[in-house]
Amino acid sequence: MTTPGREPELRAPARGLLVAGHINVDRILTLPEFPSPDRTVPIRASRSALGGPAANLAQGSAGFGIPTGLVGRVGADFPEEFVRRLGEAHIDLRGVERVPGVGTPTCYILENGARETEVLIDQGPMDSPPRVTPPRDLLAEYRWLHLTTGDPRWQLAWKEAARRAGLRVAVDPAQEVHYRWTGKQIRRLLDGAEILFGNRSEIERIVTLLGAEGVDDLLTRVPLVIRTEGARGATAFARTGRVSVPAVRVAHPATTVGAGDAFRAGFYFGWWAGAPLRACLVAGHRAAARWVRGGPAPRRGRR
Repeated sequence: MTTPGREPELRAPARGLLVAGHINVDRILTLPEFPSPDRTVPIRASRSALGGPAANLAQGSAGFGIPTGLVGRVGADFPEEFVRRLGEAHIDLRGVERVPGVGTPTCYILENGARETEVLIDQGPMDSPPRVTPPRDLLAEYRWLHLTTGDPRWQLAWKEAARRAGLRVAVDPAQEVHYRWTGKQIRRLLDGAEILFGNRSEIERIVTLLGAEGVDDLLTRVPLVIRTEGARGATAFARTGRVSVPAVRVAHPATTVGAGDAFRAGFYFGWWAGAPLRACLVAGHRAAARWVRGGPAPRRGRR
């Protein structure tokens, strides 16, 4: 995707992180409580925002100075304001496809007074993408591919193309693992991947789909599993052992939407710096805490 009035600046080989998945328009509705069946509750506030796991992670990692590219499919109505924002963050948008005649993926997020969320999604062009041939020239410029949400066939096509191009791959199917992925597809996703990200329920679902005995059993397929655990923190499961780090407490959170994506961006910041695994988890928690407070994303010099 070209950004109006701006020529892409990042053309050097070996950029950093290519992120593939949803780029959404988020419609966030703040409610006093979730409605019971056949009941009505008032909306206290509503707003629209740029969202989606891929877009959130790309903004976070670019903010940390990691040269970042974005891959996804949006509709003809994707706001130009969001295109400009991504361009101003120095994110490479050549992998973003604007699909005519269809609406942009839209996430309807209900948030109650306890900062709990319920989510509905209109997949738009991310529902059933056509057969895709990822561009070799784009893949050749990156070191890592992070796969977030999206049609499993689309994600597997990108993953397999990335592996052929010599990229290292992290996989992160998120909530869609509960309703879009089969055990056979998850096996293909993990084959050759180096990191698996997920929260507790998502990792448990993957364990169930694979018929594994527990998280440690996943290490026969992927060498590192990063499990986020909400307010309790996060745990890294590696073949050399496990590391757990508590979360950073935030007294007055502004939002929890996107906090997991911010955690991943912080983790990658530590990972890119060659930090020990514990320090990578700490960096993830600090980034998530900044996001939850509603603070600005970091802006470091590009590398």
